[in-house]
Amino acid sequence: MTNIVLNVLVLAAVVAASWRVLRRMRPGPLVGGALVLCVLTMVFDTLMIAADLYVFDEDKILGVYLWGAPLEDFFYAVVAALAMPVLWTVLERRAVVRGAAAPAAGTPEGGA
Repeated sequence: MTNIVLNVLVLAAVVAASWRVLRRMRPGPLVGGALVLCVLTMVFDTLMIAADLYVFDEDKILGVYLWGAPLEDFFYAVVAALAMPVLWTVLERRAVVRGAAAPAAGTPEGGA
């Protein structure tokens, strides 16, 4: 399996699992976050590849590079830009629900 196939499958799974939350989010911040993460990926992946910290199997990648970073590496930035706000939203909602269900501070749990 090539990296692009694996990346598309992971991206599709993340979008499918988080679609109910994603569709209620504003697209601007998601796209902005993805762009920032992609620029950071482009810069730092290029530096790490130039320093020979890791290499890619040429048979597993498309061979398309953006400033020295393979195209497949940008999928991880896009997945992170989608998954982290969704996770934040879900965990925040759970905290609010738990906070509403908890007794108020300073009152006995059994009531007055």
